[in-house]
Amino acid sequence: MTTNPSTSANHLTDAQAAEVLKLLTGVDSVELKLTIPATAHRTTIQGLPLDPVEAEPRQVFFFDTPGLDLNKTGVVVRARRIQGGRADTVVKLRPVVPENLAARLRRSPAFGVELDALPGGFVCSGSLKGESTGDKVRAAVGGTVPLRKIFSKEQRAFYDRNAPAGLELDSLLALGPTFTLKSRFVVKKLGRKVVAEFWLYPDGSRILELSTKCLPREAFQVAAEFRAYLATRGIEVSGMQETKTKAALEFFRAETAGEAARRGE
Repeated sequence: MTTNPSTSANHLTDAQAAEVLKLLTGVDSVELKLTIPATAHRTTIQGLPLDPVEAEPRQVFFFDTPGLDLNKTGVVVRARRIQGGRADTVVKLRPVVPENLAARLRRSPAFGVELDALPGGFVCSGSLKGESTGDKVRAAVGGTVPLRKIFSKEQRAFYDRNAPAGLELDSLLALGPTFTLKSRFVVKKLGRKVVAEFWLYPDGSRILELSTKCLPREAFQVAAEFRAYLATRGIEVSGMQETKTKAALEFFRAETAGEAARRGE
C-alpha cells in the first residue's frame, strides 16, 4: 500500500514493484516526484529551464491538532492561497486501497485517486478537492469565520466520515503558513510538463521538489525517461527523500509544542 518515502534507497524492490503494478490498475493518475537536497538546490535550478522570476507564489496551510492526531489516522486537510486571489482546498486520505473506495465517491468529479512515487517509495492517496478564495482562507485562518466555510458540503461530509470521532473540522488548528514558489516548464524531449516547487519554512529550511504527472499505463516508462533526463542535466536522483507535507506538519507541530511549553501549558 505504501512505503516510507523518507529514504535514501532509490529503487523499488521486486515486491514493491509488484504492489505498484497492482495499484496502477485502480488509480486515476501517477505523479513522479523527486526531492533535491539543499546542497544541490542552486545547481539544480541552474541546470533546468526555470525562470525564478515567473514562479507563482503561494501560501499553504494544513489543519490538524497540536499532536497531529488527524494525520496519524491518514487524513490530511489543506488550503492554499494562490496569487491573484484564488485558493483551493483538499481533504485527502492516504494511504488508500483503490478497490476499497465507495463507487459513489469514485464517480465524484471532485475526487481523484493518485499514486505518488518517489525514488524508493510510493503512496496511494484519495483526494476530494474544492475551490475557495484567498480572502476566505485568510479569514478562516485568522478565526473570523469558521474553518468549515472554506470547504464544500461534499468535503465536509467526507471529512466527517473519515476523521477520528469527536474531532470537529472547526476545532482544527491552522499550521502555517508555508510559503511556496511553483514553476512549470515543458521538456520537449519528454513531451510533458515538469513542475518545480520550492517550499520555504519559517526556520530557513527548504525543500525543492521536481515532479511530472502521467497516466497509470505510462508510469514505468515515464519514470525511466524522467530519471534519464534529470541525469543529463546533472541532477542527483539518489539522495534522501522527504515529502513536503510531512516536513511542514512536523515543523509546525514542533513550533506549536514549543509555544505551549513557553506558556507553561
